[in-house]
Amino acid sequence: MAYPIILPRQGQSVESCIITEWHKKVGDPVQAGDVLFSYETDKASFEETAKE
Repeated sequence: MAYPIILPRQGQSVESCIITEWHKKVGDPVQAGDVLFSYETDKASFEETAKE
């Protein structure tokens, strides 16, 4: 089942982000806490994890 991912705001001055690496492929099993992808803004780099 597909779930939407909404990135939290990274600050008032950040206008965009770039996904730099996907850690999961279509069809891969996902558990809470798994890193889904990495992304960066003009200020820092982050990893987004599965919530459920």
